[in-house]
Amino acid sequence: MRATRRLTAAAAVVVLILFSLAPAASAAPFSVGADVLVSGPSALTSCPFGGSADFAAAYDNTEVEPQVAVNPVNPAEMIGASQQDRWPDGGARGLTSWISHNGGASWTKLPDVPWSACQGGPVRFGRVTDPWVSYDKAGNAYFLGQPIDSAALGQSAVSVTSLDRSTGTWRPPQIIQEDPGDRGVFNDKISITGDPTRAGYAYATWIRGDYPNNGKQNPIADLHSFAYRGQPMFSRTTDAGLTWSTPVPMRNSNTYMQGNQIAVGPDGTLYDVAANLFTGGTFNDNGVYMAVMTSRDAGLHWSAPAKIAPIRFAQLFVPDDNFPIRAGDYIPDIAVDMTSGAIYVVWADGLGTALNKVVLVRSTDGGRHWSSPAVVATGGAGVQSYNHAIDVSDTGTVTLTYWDDRNNVPGDGVATTDIWVRHSHNGTLSWEPEQHLHGPFDHYRAPVSYFAPGDPRGLFLGDYSGLETISGNNTIAFFPSTIADGADVHAVRLNHA
Repeated sequence: MRATRRLTAAAAVVVLILFSLAPAASAAPFSVGADVLVSGPSALTSCPFGGSADFAAAYDNTEVEPQVAVNPVNPAEMIGASQQDRWPDGGARGLTSWISHNGGASWTKLPDVPWSACQGGPVRFGRVTDPWVSYDKAGNAYFLGQPIDSAALGQSAVSVTSLDRSTGTWRPPQIIQEDPGDRGVFNDKISITGDPTRAGYAYATWIRGDYPNNGKQNPIADLHSFAYRGQPMFSRTTDAGLTWSTPVPMRNSNTYMQGNQIAVGPDGTLYDVAANLFTGGTFNDNGVYMAVMTSRDAGLHWSAPAKIAPIRFAQLFVPDDNFPIRAGDYIPDIAVDMTSGAIYVVWADGLGTALNKVVLVRSTDGGRHWSSPAVVATGGAGVQSYNHAIDVSDTGTVTLTYWDDRNNVPGDGVATTDIWVRHSHNGTLSWEPEQHLHGPFDHYRAPVSYFAPGDPRGLFLGDYSGLETISGNNTIAFFPSTIADGADVHAVRLNHA
């Protein structure tokens, strides 16, 4: 998702000509670095806030759903974040962040941000979820969180902070959106993107469930309305996080756009990718597709959603007993090649079958046209893949990570799961041999996400994980792995000459 360079149009042409005349890039594999344990014991396990009548206890010392960002001004500096002490029915006691000053070899916990009551934040926020970190062109670091009162989203907010270089700590968070959860209004699935082409610019986006008149109609009419929507929301900073614009919808129509994430092209164009889960009335199969919207003025105006491809995702599960897995499936990840401008989007899709596999699409004309979804996970027939992440290096190398269960042995009581990495030197026209990144680990040991007691939503390590270019073709992977009844965050550096 990150990019570190911007070329003028003339320079880009020269680079493309030279590239076409040069021999193919090295096909050498990544040198997979040490598997570094990032997270440690939780400081929040004794916190009394956040419990509910259904679930009085959280998963202590459990870190899930991590993200990572690399400072383009100083690639030795990286920041990672994750949920801390996951609740069974959603959210966590807090969000923990770490910083590395030596390229990911070691990590130090940063002081907590007062997102939630457990971290010294407002008592009305018993929980917080969905951590996301990013840097802009000048190396300003941003951290986005979603404080909530409970899994019911009776109160939900979008809150953001930035790193104070003078103190080495996060500034007090600013709430840029907050809503009561009555009448179906909620905020969810947040992300933040520092602009690699504009110093001091960053963009926050999320989904906001609401009715067209913002709840001003008679409550009885809510139950009969065919106009409920999930609006893609947008707020930006132009002063390195000191102030944020009033949130506005990027699209004001009856669509439900989940998993919004913004990437920036070499000319400064913003691309917001999201899964459009319905169009028209309420939840239905009418117009379920991966969509992209573009902005050519740093987010002030947005195009209508353009269809990339249909979405036909299937339920993830443990092959042994069909126990559900809640993980990254239709939620997309996006990356842009800052030299050629090529855009890559990945997600997990059944493609009309009952088995999800990680697929990739590519656009080479600014998102106007897209290739058909192509399976890029290599586990083989009958193997599901998910929890995808993609990034493009400074030299145009595309790196992809994903999870699968190819090594699972049915009936042994272990949900054997591995993480894999692939890379391409020619814009995904072909791929170098797949490499093993981490595992095997037992997915059964992950926290369970519940709809309600006795109603499991699935084993939960997160809907996404981190993958970021460091410099050149070197990349950092940032992901969770299980321990006994929980999870820790790991970092692995992938070096490539």
